[in-house]
Amino acid sequence: MSTDTMFQTSFDFVLPRGYVDAEGRVHREGTMRLATARDELMPLLDPKVRDNSAFLSLVLLARVVTRLGTLPSIDDQVMGGLWATDLAFLQDLYRQINSEGHTLIEVTCPSCSSNFAVDLAGGGLGEA
Repeated sequence: MSTDTMFQTSFDFVLPRGYVDAEGRVHREGTMRLATARDELMPLLDPKVRDNSAFLSLVLLARVVTRLGTLPSIDDQVMGGLWATDLAFLQDLYRQINSEGHTLIEVTCPSCSSNFAVDLAGGGLGEA
């Protein structure tokens, strides 16, 4: 398979602040994979999510974040221990990589009348 036809399924990121574990180590570098339909459906069966829909984001992110620093595993407790800035960062990254360009719109420059695409979700993948 040539490199121009490869489908990217994992995306590296660096958290703005980082997860602080029980030993005080900060974990900032990680990897998120594309979500599957199962990833989006299974959290709906989780009792925490059924009792309080606010947990949905934590449970979903715990499924798709495959690496965070040197943590041996990632679960909704880890996601819940993130700083609000880092959680928002991961939620935005999730939307960017799973919307497959749906946040791009074509705009026209008012000065030169050139057309170009703008990503409404913000910067490049993995950037704050």
